[in-house]
Amino acid sequence: MHLINEGGPFFMVSLLILLFITIYLVAKGFKNNSEKNVALIKAITLFALVFGLFGFILGLINALDMIPSDGNIAPGILAGGIKRGILPPTLGIFTFLVGRFGVLIFTLIKKE
Repeated sequence: MHLINEGGPFFMVSLLILLFITIYLVAKGFKNNSEKNVALIKAITLFALVFGLFGFILGLINALDMIPSDGNIAPGILAGGIKRGILPPTLGIFTFLVGRFGVLIFTLIKKE
């Protein structure tokens, strides 16, 4: 829960919801391996990846805006801000990998 608040609740909660939807669709795909399900997984995971990167860029812009106003930023504070900014893309990439792994499994087990 600490990482969700640290990475920005808007982006992290949204990405967590997308992860749960992806896991649900992958589990559903083992029962009903349809093209629509695979297309949904691909679309949702790609959206999660781009949404996480968008969160990182907004956080980085916000952090860089603080530097001119203060002028003397300690390296530890800057490193902490970068760490906080990397959390949304990390969750977005994880969601993307979970979904793509599911698509890979569906492709391997698909009967022709």
